Amino acid sequence: MKKIKVQEAVGMVLAHDMTQIVPGQFKGVAFKKGHVVTASDIPGLLKIGKQSIYALDLGGDLLHENDAAKRIAAAISDTALAFSEPSEGKVSISAPNPGLLKVDPDALLQVNQMDSIIVATLKNNFPCKKGQVVAGTRIIPLTIEKDRIKTLEQLMSGRDPVLSVKPFKPLKVGAVVTGSEVYNGLITDDFGNSIGQKLTDAGCRLERKILVPDDEIRIAEAVKELEQLGCELIITTGGLSVDPDDVTPQGGARAGAEPIFYGSPILPGAMLMISQLDTTPVVSLPACVFYYKHTVFDLIFPRLLAGERITREDMAAMGHGGLCLNCEVCRYPVCPFGR
Repeated sequence: MKKIKVQEAVGMVLAHDMTQIVPGQFKGVAFKKGHVVTASDIPGLLKIGKQSIYALDLGGDLLHENDAAKRIAAAISDTALAFSEPSEGKVSISAPNPGLLKVDPDALLQVNQMDSIIVATLKNNFPCKKGQVVAGTRIIPLTIEKDRIKTLEQLMSGRDPVLSVKPFKPLKVGAVVTGSEVYNGLITDDFGNSIGQKLTDAGCRLERKILVPDDEIRIAEAVKELEQLGCELIITTGGLSVDPDDVTPQGGARAGAEPIFYGSPILPGAMLMISQLDTTPVVSLPACVFYYKHTVFDLIFPRLLAGERITREDMAAMGHGGLCLNCEVCRYPVCPFGR
């Protein structure tokens, strides 16, 4: 790689992308790798602070940063993920469809402990939109020894990928809205404006919603009815506190649902209960889901859409990052909640 003064660089080929930054306005490539410098480029190169450029002559044992980034991305990613073309030496990795990002943190740590190789990702279990960038990778220098990339590829071979996205599957959902005050029309049923809207946004179909009083037999009958309708997810709301009228847990048990856990280290959402009725998850949500914009439901719902069965251990781990700050301007999921 030769260092050449800009004024003497006409006709030379740039060895790497050159970045231009205009504070608050623009950051991007001003001159791309492979560009042949012309006399008219010289003022622009000087303006972005380039007194000299590099002309690259790679030996047989070296890789350029662009080629290295493409190989790193392929080595760490599930084959379904999409890769950008290199830009300024970086390759972005994105989700091909809506889904749940899965990151192997131990494998990611191994990669980032390798000299001059970096991979930055979103957090594990992040709900992704189609086309969302979930990770980026590059090398630190302009070139890297081919053998080091081969070492990475061998390390990743034959194991689960560092990065994958489990696609979301829209579900047939049944709802049991409990509470004698709702059943008797004393207060308004707000299911549609809260949980119902989130189901619709996720492409799910609300097969049936059943209002019942605080009666464990009626709750059990409603749960069984929804199971017989073929619902893939059953949601119950309310009736989970210590009040004597709150009998949702008893109703679920009477229907045959086996509790997986009752209580979560998530605020808001501590009184969450998840049970299993044969192959159908039964999610019993506390009344806070009707008040707060984002709750424990937002943390577990993407995992249910991805076909995951949430365990007691999963919920215990969610306590780290499980406190919602109730920000005046909510930016969930781009925030610490659930991360």
